[in-house]
Amino acid sequence: MHRFTLVAGAVALACLLRVTAAPVPDRGTGWGDVVGSVVWEGDLPDPEPIKSDRDANVCLSQGPIFSGKFVINPRNKGVRWALVWLQDPADPKKALPAHRDYPDADKVKETRVRVNQPCCYFEPRVLGLREGQILVCQNLTTIPHNFKVDSPGKNPTLNVLLKPGAEREVDGWVAERLPSMVSCMIHPWMKAWVKVFNHPYFAVTDADGTFALPKAPAGKYRLVVWQEGVGYGKGGKDGVEVEVPVGGKVDLGALPYRARE
Repeated sequence: MHRFTLVAGAVALACLLRVTAAPVPDRGTGWGDVVGSVVWEGDLPDPEPIKSDRDANVCLSQGPIFSGKFVINPRNKGVRWALVWLQDPADPKKALPAHRDYPDADKVKETRVRVNQPCCYFEPRVLGLREGQILVCQNLTTIPHNFKVDSPGKNPTLNVLLKPGAEREVDGWVAERLPSMVSCMIHPWMKAWVKVFNHPYFAVTDADGTFALPKAPAGKYRLVVWQEGVGYGKGGKDGVEVEVPVGGKVDLGALPYRARE
């Protein structure tokens, strides 16, 4: 009886060793890249000059200020400052698995993302945060600015004065469907937008309207586009279907975008 038990234990141990010694699959084979661009459809909107009658010596020191509601490259009609992200088609609130090259949620917490106010505009104008990151608003100018945040849901809402050279840290950000608006009551044309995610697969379009979401989990998702002047792009808040290939790249080309009729 004891000999049988010993033999059976040895067999079980050998099986366990064979299982644990099996090679671990390369996680990189389950990931792919998503690229594309957001392009204005139709005639380009005319630039809207801002009437700056306050602190003009600073605000106009680099030339006239134009509304940032639509920033479109006339060469290729690329839309700048559009926010693009992936979401689960069945549950938009679901956190997507992140590739090992991205920092995990614990390492992301308490990292800082900065927004500045040069010449009476916010830079960057649109940004994405991951849950737990801290937004730092800086005033590196020689005049006071107001830093006002209006948020949906549980995200921060505040209204503070930033003296020249001052900065303010804002934490407590959680993933939310709608973005928060940042503004300055002293210079009311100043606006910026912050949207918070529980995964790293988001991007803001550059001056050519292009974006990239590298090393996204393979599978079928929805890609959503949002821009402050229009709101959601094609497909609305549900976006358009995109299938991320295993170990490859999907180029969505030019995604059309235009003002509401």
